[in-house]
This record gives sequence, C-alpha cells and structure tokens, in this order.
Amino acid sequence: VDLTNPDISSDWSILPRDNLHLLRTAVLWDGTLYMRIRLRNYGMTPAEVALDIGFAADFVDIFEVRGERRPRRGVIMPADCTDDRVDLVYVGVDRITRRTHLQFFPTPRALSGSKATLAGTIPSHGEQEYLMTASCKSGAEEDSGLTEQDEPSVPRYEQALERYSQSLAVARAGDASITTSNPQFDAWMRRSAADLHLMVTQTPYGPYPYAGIPWFCTPFGRDGIITAYQYLWLNPELARGVLKFLAATQADTEDPEHDAEPGKIIHEMRLGEMAGLSEVPFGRYYGSVDATPLFVMLAGAYYDRTGDLALMESIWPNIERALQWITRYGDLDGDGFVEFVRRSSNGLQSQGWKDSADSVFHADGSPAESPIALCEVQGYVYAAWLAGAKLAGLLGRPEKVAEMAGNAHRLREQFEKAFWLEDLSTYALALDGMKRPCRVRTSNPGHCLFSGIAPPERAAAVARTLLHPSSYSGWGVRTVADTEVRYNPMSYHNGSVWPHDNSIFGYGLGRYGFGALATQILGGLFDAAEWIELSRMPELFCGFAQRPGHGPTLYPVACLPQAWAAGSVFLLLQGCLGLTIDAPRQSVGLLCPALPESIQHLTIYGLRVGEASMDLEIHRYRHDVDVHIARRQGDVDVVVTR
Repeated sequence: VDLTNPDISSDWSILPRDNLHLLRTAVLWDGTLYMRIRLRNYGMTPAEVALDIGFAADFVDIFEVRGERRPRRGVIMPADCTDDRVDLVYVGVDRITRRTHLQFFPTPRALSGSKATLAGTIPSHGEQEYLMTASCKSGAEEDSGLTEQDEPSVPRYEQALERYSQSLAVARAGDASITTSNPQFDAWMRRSAADLHLMVTQTPYGPYPYAGIPWFCTPFGRDGIITAYQYLWLNPELARGVLKFLAATQADTEDPEHDAEPGKIIHEMRLGEMAGLSEVPFGRYYGSVDATPLFVMLAGAYYDRTGDLALMESIWPNIERALQWITRYGDLDGDGFVEFVRRSSNGLQSQGWKDSADSVFHADGSPAESPIALCEVQGYVYAAWLAGAKLAGLLGRPEKVAEMAGNAHRLREQFEKAFWLEDLSTYALALDGMKRPCRVRTSNPGHCLFSGIAPPERAAAVARTLLHPSSYSGWGVRTVADTEVRYNPMSYHNGSVWPHDNSIFGYGLGRYGFGALATQILGGLFDAAEWIELSRMPELFCGFAQRPGHGPTLYPVACLPQAWAAGSVFLLLQGCLGLTIDAPRQSVGLLCPALPESIQHLTIYGLRVGEASMDLEIHRYRHDVDVHIARRQGDVDVVVTR
C-alpha cells in the first residue's frame, strides 16, 4: 500500500502535502502477520511525525460474519498492555480463551488497548521504519490435527519474508513448470500456482490445500481431493498429503448429527467457537456424498502417477472402508445408486458439490425430494470401484478384484438405462426419491466424462450439449443452461460459471480425445482471467453471456483466492493435451493433443516420472500439434496418439 500526506499544519510546524511517502507491506508466515511501515521524507526539512495505528478484535465467529445469529456470546476481557505489546482477550461461551497478540518495534511513544502511537523525527530525504506483528492463539488448537503456531519472540519482517520465501522454494522444488509463447497466459499460470501454494497448509500428515479465503479457510474433503487431482501431474506430493490427512480423519462411527458413518470421508473441519459448541455441525462434518468415492478415485490416480505402492498399502484399510460405505450406507435403498439424505438437524440439505438447497430440481422448477442420486456421484463411484479393483490386485487381494470390477460394470449399465435422456442429449441431473429423473440441462454430466462412466458416443453428445450457447457463456460452461426454469446467472449454483467445474469436464473431454473442444473452455477462462485483477481466478463468476469490450460479471462474495479455482488452468491444460502419466510403466501418453489459438507453443520443464524426468516442447500448427522431447533423463517413453 502506497500512501502520502495531505497538508498538515499545527501551532509549531507545517507539513506540505505529498512530502511523506508511507509504504506498508505485509506477509503471513507461520500463523503470524508481519507488517512493515516505512516512512520516507521527500521534503527539504526534517519532519516530526506521529503515526496512530488503531486496532480492535471482536472475536466474531466466521459463521456470525456470514449471518448466523447466536443466542449468547462470550466476554471480551480488558486488554493486557506492556510498553510494546498488547493482548486482546476473549473468553468464549466454551470457556476457551482466545488471544490476539500485537507487538511493536521500536517501542511506541504510547500504547493502549486500542491504539499505538509511533513517533519520531525523519530527516530530509531520510527514512523511518516501524514493525508490527499480530498472532492469534487459542486453547482450541490442542488436538486439532493442524499445525500449532508459536508467537514470535522478536518481530522482524525481513526474517519472516526470508523464511516464507525459503519454504515456498522447497514446496515448489518438486513442481514441473510450464512456459508458453503467451506472456499473459504465463502470468495467469504463475498467479494460479502462487495462489495454490498460498492455500496449502502443513499438517501432521503432509501438505493440505485449504479451500478458500475468507469463508472456507479450513480443510474440506471434496475441495482438497479435486485440488490435488488438478495438480497431480505437476507434483503428486500434494495428493499424498491429502490422502493421508483424509485417511486419518475418516469417520469410524455413526453420528447422525454430523452426518457421519463408518468409512465416510470428511466434508469439512472447523475449530471455531460455534463449531466447538455444536451451534453448527461443522467441527467434523461428513455431509458430502461424493468425497468418499473421490478419495478412492484419487488414490488410484496417485498410484498411476507415482507407482507408490507403499502408500497404497498403508491406506488400503481406509480405501476398503470407503468402498464398504458405498454399499452399506451410500446406497440407501439397494437400487445400485449412491444417494444422499440429510440426517443432521442443521447440516447441508444438498450434499453434492452444488450444495445450495435449491440446486437439485425438476424441469418445472420443483425441488427434488430425497434421497437423491446425483449423476456425477455415480461416475465417481464407478471410477472408485475400478481404482479399488486395480489396487486390490496390486496388493495381493485377488478375491476383491472381480467383485469390485463387477460392481463397476453393473453400475455403468444401470446408469445408462436410468440417467440417459435421449431428447436432451445429456444425462439427468439426478434421480429423486421416487426414481424420477431431473430432466434439466446442467454442468453435472460433464463430470461423467471426468470419471469415464460415459460411453464414447454419449461423451460426444454431452460435449455438444455443454458447449451449446445455452450452456456456454463465452467465459465458461454455466452450472445450469439458460433454457431451464431455475436459470439465474447471478445465483450461486443455478447459472453461474465455476472454473473448477469447467476444468473437470475439460479434463474429461481430453480423456475421450476431444482436446480441441477442451481448448474452447480453456480459452474462455483465459479471456476471463485477462479481465480479472491480478489474473486471480475467483471461486465463481456470474453466468451472463460474454459481451464485447466487457469482462465477466464478478460474484460479489466469491472466495478469492480459492484453491480449486487456482488449480483449474492446470487440469484444463492436461485435458487439452490428453496427457496421462503411467509411472509403473514409465510412460507418458498424449491423446489427440491440442493447444488453444492463444498459445503457439508450450514447454513443460522437469516432468518427473518415477526416477526419470523430461522436458517436453509442444508446437501448434494450423491443423495439428507437434510434440518434441527436448530433454530426457532416465528411462521414460512418450506415446502420442492422434
């Protein structure tokens, strides 16, 4: 932040405007905010400066910020002050003490529970620097499973910035990197990678991407899995951390109030006061129908990417429990499909990724009644059974292979009969509790390409439907087509554009050899990124059609950054290239690769496959692309299929 002064006069001095430059920079590191303020005097005479910094902490729970009303709150205690430190203290209804600890350097001229006065004389063309730290502590951090933070002993901005930079370099050391012929596209990728690393938090089980700032800065099962999948081809270490974290937090008991059942993968975790008091059910909440099959799906994809059989062996009991959940709890009525119904009194009513209460409906707009079987969830379950069968064979459990593969085969046949809508050229959004299909055009069937449950001829039809102008806004595919009665381009889930949603079926297009169609989706999101500040992809934006000379209409309360929005560009690129990595066979495949018109050539550096690594150069020509191995170290093959 750059600021300057207005004209300031007093009985003893005059400070003309624009003589002082105030530069404020800040960095978050290890649970502490480090803020540096530099004042530079461009005037011809010394300047006597007194700078007041006001502060306060209301200790409001994140759910209160979002509009929840509480019957009672805790007590804000008197501030605890010394010469250079202040503790703002709150004792919650849960009797847990929460503190915001502020520290200043050099020692302020005056310090109270609400204001610090930083003062000094700045010579002509001289400079003065002030430092402040803010850290938060809570008794609730014990046994949280999250990294504990220590208060800084000495506030030093430069040290925090250096340590942050070092940790970022270590985290990125295993990443493959990408450059293209388009500097703006490269800027979008750099920002996306930076945002993704910003959201990654170290846990006792490894790195985990928190979902989004500000509303979802906490572990979410579905979001963590999808984000890890998006970045898997560039660096599988994130997926490893996600798998271990979710295995460690897998439900092992039935708890209806938290929608928990044995084997189920967590939806979200919260450490706040309201969650701790069960005023909301999200302390450890399991109300998502898709995270459990997605967990198994990610495990299979991680093995293909790494060949890490040791990790698969260690989490195999969790994989088995997840698959057992599918048959025992997921299929509520024994019809072969996985459904959801809310059991918690105040949990989520809709438990797919579109978790708004009005997101599952019939053609006339009437809400679907529970239990609800979503189309994309059946695809995830299909892929989970196949992944389970493959891993069971590798781990020496042959009795499981035929059973799991058979489950996948039967599900695919049933799915085609029950969900395909020939007149709409797509799959039904869902089956309601009466087994009636929700006959609406939505983005959900695109996920059936991601999972592979759709036969090739159906995949082609779904692709055409998704890219029809009623669904494709020019920026991306809408969650609901504009032909549907509940379509609203300003809604959260019924007509908006979600980058991660687009990346999922963009990748799905690539697995069927439709990379050229995936470039249309990538191109639309790239056009949006060029209009958005910092090229920072938001959680979602409105579904209005693209208008010449205007950017996308932003959704006012979207998370920014959001982990799976940041990861979207990488999964979409993988879809365009039809890129697969088979580490056990030391092979990289590209199926009908394509590049968008905005990119003439692309280079992937440091793509690791087992112990080998390579650099790939990809050039676009008028009707084709050329793939060239620029560097290869170790034993790895590249197979291009056109």
